[in-house]
Amino acid sequence: MTDLFDSAFGDDDGNDDGTPTFGAAAPASGSRPRSPLAVRMRPRTLDEVVGQQHLLGPGSPLQLLAGGGASGGPAGPASVMLWGPPGTGKTTLAHVIARGPGRKFVELSAITAGVKDVRRVMDQALTDRDLHGRTTVLFLDEIHRFNKAQQDALLPGVENRWVVLIAATTENPSFSVVSPLLSRSILLTLKPLTSADIQALVERAVTDPRGLDGLVTLTDEALDHLVRLASGDARRALTTLEAAAGVALSETEGPHDAGTPVEVDLAIAERAIDAAAVRYDRAGDQHYDIISAFIKSVRGSDVDAALHYLARMLEAGEDPRFISRRIMISAAEDVGMADPTALQTAVAAAQAVALIGMPEARIILAEAVVHVATAPKSNAAYLGINAAISDVRAGRGTMVPPPLRDAHYAGSAALGHGRGYIYSHDSPHSIATQQYAPDDLVGRDYYQPTGNGLERDLSVRVERLRAIIRGTEAPPTPST
Repeated sequence: MTDLFDSAFGDDDGNDDGTPTFGAAAPASGSRPRSPLAVRMRPRTLDEVVGQQHLLGPGSPLQLLAGGGASGGPAGPASVMLWGPPGTGKTTLAHVIARGPGRKFVELSAITAGVKDVRRVMDQALTDRDLHGRTTVLFLDEIHRFNKAQQDALLPGVENRWVVLIAATTENPSFSVVSPLLSRSILLTLKPLTSADIQALVERAVTDPRGLDGLVTLTDEALDHLVRLASGDARRALTTLEAAAGVALSETEGPHDAGTPVEVDLAIAERAIDAAAVRYDRAGDQHYDIISAFIKSVRGSDVDAALHYLARMLEAGEDPRFISRRIMISAAEDVGMADPTALQTAVAAAQAVALIGMPEARIILAEAVVHVATAPKSNAAYLGINAAISDVRAGRGTMVPPPLRDAHYAGSAALGHGRGYIYSHDSPHSIATQQYAPDDLVGRDYYQPTGNGLERDLSVRVERLRAIIRGTEAPPTPST
């Protein structure tokens, strides 16, 4: 448990002059190091917050909380659950809210805190409220890492307004937060920052006295590179900016003249960081969202989008066997008989992936994705089995017709089993006219071929087969 109000917003180098400590401008030995750029540039008011404007309108819960208002009604401010990707401002908003009048800010991390820590905060919060008239803002980061017992320990303090809980999570609270706690909080969803938001943030950090204070300038190419690699993550953008500035200033010989900024060009920016962060959580929303987008892109025949999502999963470390299983399912469900070879390719790819592994498995998966995505599509087989299962579950389907019943055991003949059965191979083209379906399902067409790919010709064949089997068309002669 840490009371971070002063340290989070103060200038921790002890001089409060806002001078960044890069290269020759670094403080003398023995002085305290500055906070990271992302911490120094943390907004102090909601007006300084970049992005999330959909949550910051007049009268919004965040506006009321930051101003000390009672967004939760007469009983006091309500607790808030902040859900969003990393670097979208969850911690920032918690700190801004904590700066409201009569507030005490306490921060816990679900990674290290336990039930005892939570109860200690609650006890102290109750004392501070009743004896000192101070509201405790409890910021709990990574709340999805708390188990049920730990989350339940928060309930008394939240329900009785001993604390204003600001909980942050990168995972869907509907799955990761217990219902009683979720129902007592306001759920706010944060969106990834746009490129324009990140650019504004970087440009502000370059000139702001709390940031780099004009020590460097960015070329347009360097700025574009930093914005692109940030992937909507403000913290990452500022961290990479700080790294690039450090590289530029470290290469400046002699004492740096504050009046002459050092230029950060594309080459320096690329040396500071040369790879984009991949947003992916194999156990969370990104896992389901990206595989969903992947399958829908394959189904929609967008081979380029499908390859993009395949690359994202592979770069994030997704199990290639999981991906290959999804490709097999798509080949059967979405391509089907429009191109039966798609399933053969998908199965072969799955076997090859299991034998070879990464990184070469990416080539095999890409081939399977290209085949399935570009193949003609038909979900007729998928719809057919679903319709048949629906009838079975509804109780349709009477007894098996006697000619089709097993006639191999003693006494079956006396029951009429097999009597009247026509051996198909004794008929022209091995197609006999006889009843196969139960009485109440005669004429029920489950398989409805499309006009796509091979099913274009198959639909004609299926129609004629049904006509012969059901007796509406004479069987073909051997010469037909």
